[in-house]
Amino acid sequence: MREPNKTPLIVVEDSDEDFEVLQLFMEDMAVANPIYRFTTGDKALDFLYRGQYKSAETATWPSMILLDLNLPGTDGREVLERLKQDEQFREIPIVIFTTNSDPRDIKFCYRKGANGYLIKPVRTEQFEKAVQAFVDYWLNTNTPPEWVELTGIE
Repeated sequence: MREPNKTPLIVVEDSDEDFEVLQLFMEDMAVANPIYRFTTGDKALDFLYRGQYKSAETATWPSMILLDLNLPGTDGREVLERLKQDEQFREIPIVIFTTNSDPRDIKFCYRKGANGYLIKPVRTEQFEKAVQAFVDYWLNTNTPPEWVELTGIE
């Protein structure tokens, strides 16, 4: 088993309540990743395109992006589409985490390159199970591209 992933996790979530619950569960699950939260798609894109990631040589790439769909301004669909069309960011796994269960949106997200789609449960215990499943697979089990590059595995 490899070391826990400690690369940044980007969470794009406008609901303070949903983010606080997510953060509490992740703390309880001993998630080691630093979490960068953005409340709008515009802020997340600004961070990626104009922030520390403008210089790929010195950047610590995020392990993944947990993305809400219904955001003010540039919504999650637009963020997903833009990042998956950009060669610089295409390999970063993006998991949609939203209350939206519309089959058209689910299909759209997968067509645009989403790596997963989780519907936020309303009940706290089910929300916790969804977060646990996300953490177990995406942060503890999955092997992201940057880990492969860092270890020299081909």
